[in-house]
Amino acid sequence: MNVATEGSGGDAGSGKGPGLFEVLRRELKLRNYSNKTFKAYRSHLREFTKYISPKHPRELNEQDVRDYLLHLIHDRNFTSGTIGQVISAIRFLYVELYKRPFAIAGIPRPLKERKLPVVLSLDEVKSIFAALGNEKHRIMLMLVYSAGLRVGEVVRLKPEDIDSDRMMIHIHSGKGKKDRYTVLSGVVLEGLRDYWVAYHPKRWLFEGQTEGKPYSIRSAERVFEKAAAKAGIIKDVSIHSLRHAFATHLLEQGTDIKFIQELLGHQSVRTTEIYTHVSRKEIGQIRSPIESIIQPKGTKTK
Repeated sequence: MNVATEGSGGDAGSGKGPGLFEVLRRELKLRNYSNKTFKAYRSHLREFTKYISPKHPRELNEQDVRDYLLHLIHDRNFTSGTIGQVISAIRFLYVELYKRPFAIAGIPRPLKERKLPVVLSLDEVKSIFAALGNEKHRIMLMLVYSAGLRVGEVVRLKPEDIDSDRMMIHIHSGKGKKDRYTVLSGVVLEGLRDYWVAYHPKRWLFEGQTEGKPYSIRSAERVFEKAAAKAGIIKDVSIHSLRHAFATHLLEQGTDIKFIQELLGHQSVRTTEIYTHVSRKEIGQIRSPIESIIQPKGTKTK
């Protein structure tokens, strides 16, 4: 029996007990991992067990695992970030489920690519909002930008999370299962009140087509994509770019980076510091040396 089969089969093909992925689900749940992590680990381990079939993972040594990772890098062009996820899944399999840490003890993690976020300007953000004719869509994207939300956070907001007395938004179980508060804009609050009158949301602030279900993440992403295209944005951006813009624009306004860290829910300020590399606050004040040689058209020579 294939080790990847869910349901009746046991870990070593004994025909007894739950299958590998049911054991994986239980063990991750015991450690309070998110369902998103389970789905990612399950996907990576499915690919892993399919690749090594008919061998069982217990039959592999460290070199076998290395060969698989090299296959993902060279043949499938996986990024360092995805390789890191694959290693995490395989590590969980051997360390937590099989109790065989020695099988992957020497597996290195790839260096992370330090890519800078693409940042939308204030005018570009404004043009995206203007491209939205649907009030529900417009207020959703305005919330993402005005409060620095992740897309998974905005679609899971409930009406009671909007604290108009304290002008704050309560984010429950954000990334890393952490709660936090972020800022509620007065402008957005006005829009939310109009939205409330028009839509009367019940359980979820933004409800999906199925009753009782929140708006889907993919639907929210498509709303942004269509609005960005209509606004003529040619940058390679996604709905997450609104969160990047929020942080960068706050930094350019002079907001202390520690406050930005708290609003974004970053565990370390080092994560937030990436926005110092894309902010115009400092870079925009630097005068290129070419301007000492060639003056812009229309500039009078002293």
